[in-house]
This record gives sequence, C-alpha cells and structure tokens, in this order.
Amino acid sequence: MEITEPVRAPEQRKRDVLERLRRELDIWVASADDEGVPCLVPLWFVWDGEAVWLSTRAGNPTGRNLRRNGRTRLALGHTRDVVLLDGTVETFAAAEVPAPAAEAFTAKTGWDPRVTSASYVYFKVVPRAVQAWHEEHELPGRHLMRDGRWVV
Repeated sequence: MEITEPVRAPEQRKRDVLERLRRELDIWVASADDEGVPCLVPLWFVWDGEAVWLSTRAGNPTGRNLRRNGRTRLALGHTRDVVLLDGTVETFAAAEVPAPAAEAFTAKTGWDPRVTSASYVYFKVVPRAVQAWHEEHELPGRHLMRDGRWVV
C-alpha cells in the first residue's frame, strides 16, 4: 500500500486531536489490575478542554483498575489514524463530580450516570502525554504532549 497523504505539521496534528476529542463519542480505555492483567473497553467520554471525563461502575474491572492505579491509556481512532493519551486519573462519586463536568457528559451522551445508579462513578483523566499519527510516515513527530505540556 502506497501512502500518498502528506505528513501533517505538528500544529495541524494538535488541532486534529483537539477536534476529535470535542467531536467523538467513544474512547478506548486501557487499564490493568494489581497483577498486571490488562483490560480494554470503549466508554463514552467528554473533553472539557483540559481533561477527559468518563463514567462506569465503580466495581467493574475498569472502575477498580482506574481507582487503584490512577493511570490509564486512552485511544481514539483506528490503526491508520491514531491518537493515544496517557493520563492520570482522579475518581469522583456521582454526588461529588463537579456539576459542569457531569452536565457536559450528559449533554454529549444523553445519559446521566448520577441518576442511573449509585454504583456509577466519574473519572477525570488529565493527559500527561499525547501522540498522534496517520500511517507509518507520521511516526516521527508523533509526540504532541510530554509531561503534561503541549510541545507544539
């Protein structure tokens, strides 16, 4: 397969990432338990301009892993248009989640975990690293954020 698309400038990649975070509904959430057993699930999300907000049951594997480890890797896209976000995780009970985050989540997804069940919690994921690339030719320059700071 021949790649014909030009390599995007870092600034364009960042704009594309931010647009996808604003527009897309589902994100892959990777976590691991204390033994290192991986878990990968898609969840609805909302981007507030600084963090990704997720919600799932506190007692399911993803909920337990995110609470215990405080880290995750999130992924958007398919194998030819990748966005990876590595982030730190903060957990909020439904009664404690900041109202703007919960309302933005409900507005985007049409679902309000606060009224569904007390077993749902929210997770705030603050990106520490972001990578983005289209195809192999964009692997150089794929790091857009390091140590919580945009490098572009």
